[in-house]
Amino acid sequence: MGMPSWLENIVFYEIYPQTFLDTDGDGIGNIQGIIRKLDYIKNLGCDGIWLNPCFASPFYDAGYDVADYKKVAPRYGTNEDLKELFRKAHEKGMKVLLDLVPGHTSTDHEWFRESCKAEKNEYTDRYVWTDDIWDDFKDVGSITGSIRGFSDRNGCCAVNFFSVQPALNFGFARCDKEWQQPMDAPGPMATREAMKDVMRFWMSMGCDGFRVDMAGSLVKNDDDQEGTIALWQDFRKFMDEEFPECALLSEWGEPGRSLRGGFHMDFLLHFGPSHYLDLFRVEEPYFSRRGKGDISEFVKTYEENYAATNREGLICIPSGNHDMVRIKETLDDEEIKIAFAFLLSVPGAPFIYYGDEIGMKYLSGIKSVEGGFNRTGSRSPMQWDHSANAGFSSCKPEELYIQIDPDEDRPTAEDALAGKNSLYDEVKKLIAVRKEHQALQNTAPMEFVYVKESAYPLVYKRTGKDETIYIVLNPSGQDVECDAQIPQHAQSVYSNNGEAAYADGKWKVPAASATFLKGKRGSKTSGFCRFYYVIRYYSVMF
Repeated sequence: MGMPSWLENIVFYEIYPQTFLDTDGDGIGNIQGIIRKLDYIKNLGCDGIWLNPCFASPFYDAGYDVADYKKVAPRYGTNEDLKELFRKAHEKGMKVLLDLVPGHTSTDHEWFRESCKAEKNEYTDRYVWTDDIWDDFKDVGSITGSIRGFSDRNGCCAVNFFSVQPALNFGFARCDKEWQQPMDAPGPMATREAMKDVMRFWMSMGCDGFRVDMAGSLVKNDDDQEGTIALWQDFRKFMDEEFPECALLSEWGEPGRSLRGGFHMDFLLHFGPSHYLDLFRVEEPYFSRRGKGDISEFVKTYEENYAATNREGLICIPSGNHDMVRIKETLDDEEIKIAFAFLLSVPGAPFIYYGDEIGMKYLSGIKSVEGGFNRTGSRSPMQWDHSANAGFSSCKPEELYIQIDPDEDRPTAEDALAGKNSLYDEVKKLIAVRKEHQALQNTAPMEFVYVKESAYPLVYKRTGKDETIYIVLNPSGQDVECDAQIPQHAQSVYSNNGEAAYADGKWKVPAASATFLKGKRGSKTSGFCRFYYVIRYYSVMF
């Protein structure tokens, strides 16, 4: 089956539940807080929510160490609260994705406690164990370490990330030792069915699908990932049969593999080969007005990934997430507007990290909370207004889950909603333009028209059923010109900080600007690409 139709034109908003809105005064956000702010999210134009893990956990890794997959963590509320979130979101025409962590659990999970027992039982093979305490996991694919010496069972248990996250057993694509079980062994198959049961539980309650954590790491010793692809094809078959309107999105970073595995969409990651960081988070980002960035390697890799998806446009490029520094760390609000013109005009479902729409800052050097370490600075409480704790919580400041940005001039949603020409306004406008034009939506084809190493502008086109829209982006602080292949009489449907215009045989592109130009399919274009800088510098607010 194909993907659910609602994925074709949805824009997601990522919520870190701990720090979105606290309604009971304990300093930690909760599900009722999310329900209270559904209208805020909908007003922005987002009609989907990705909710980071909200299940019972000891919270050594902020909930990515699950202790009970079928129970909402009490600090967030109850299963009934989550069911209410699904229901009220649906009433507003919104979808909710949960964060599924299938590769590992917490050491507090009942499955793991049973697996640790020396006596063989139902859960003995639920995790990846060696058969001797002295036999470790050196050079075993997709295993990062081990824990041992803590139980009666003789052996080491594999971990996926932190030492409190024992790896679930989905089998080995290549078995080099006796303790390594093939994917179709009883233990790995039981793990697979247990995870389907977890997914079934939440989808039956109203969940619209899952963003899957570390999706490419489940099968071990899987060098070409063919085993992991086959595993997810089985999960997708299960979903198509029982929940065909639910979506499956992967944290994998290799769309050619993840989509073949049955995922509807894949995230580009901030690590690995994607060159995602070249856009916003290097010393000289492409979207900086300094104009010293280079997007060419990103485009090259993107085109390779895009071709591997059969040009279906199913690659998600997020504004940020809970694992990377905020976009505001390297770009100011005006630069972020141009960055959002890119993020909201490329294929795949856009994902906006909470607070990015108002320009929230990364808090450098603050105390690590629940395994966040340097990531903690991107997880600070949402800044709603100018009341105590920025409107996030009524608790004492020292009781906050993570400290609030101490800057008295910190941005707030209240100011963004009241102001004109705010970052929030621009994001809202861009989402509206995207939703109005099928050519800009999630599955419409994309083609780069002009890209050059260490140069500006960037030009690409999106082709819809009845129209083609050309996106012309010049993040640099200089006017540029380009003889791009754009219909000469194309009309602007969106612009920020001036419009690209055709004159004297060239497209003239103002400094720090974004223009979306609509041309009819088959219209005459203006020739081949040639690029050079105009010497004049634009005066743009820094």
